[in-house]
Amino acid sequence: MKIDSKAIKELAALLDETGLNEIEVAEGDQMIRVNKGAMMAANAIAAAPINMLSDPTIPQSANKDAPSSITGDHPGAVTSPMVGTAYSSPEPGAPNYISKGKSVSEGDTILIIEAMKVMNPIKAHKSGTVTQVLFENGQPIEFGDVLAVIE
Repeated sequence: MKIDSKAIKELAALLDETGLNEIEVAEGDQMIRVNKGAMMAANAIAAAPINMLSDPTIPQSANKDAPSSITGDHPGAVTSPMVGTAYSSPEPGAPNYISKGKSVSEGDTILIIEAMKVMNPIKAHKSGTVTQVLFENGQPIEFGDVLAVIE
């Protein structure tokens, strides 16, 4: 595996900016995990992912029929591999990648997550029909947040 020291430095800077203790980014079969080491055990409770569906400051229009029981271990759940901002289309005014009821194929881009000014396409992990979209365009997201469900 080729070590991308620039990516590691950017992730470490993101940890400092956000106050997080650990971040993990995966693309294809490669994964980078950066954590602050000993501090992680002392702050494990504070580092738990935040459920964006319960945040009253986030608009809930796309989530109004979303059951709160969808977790990252659901077989159709598409979870965030990083902290960032979720975008539903490639640029403002463009059609959304996905919507409820749309069919997708494995490998299709279903959203973009911006992290440290880098646009990261998130791909469908399986083929099927999108049954739920659980994020708003431009919404801040955390590692592990369930963003969509594909059945």
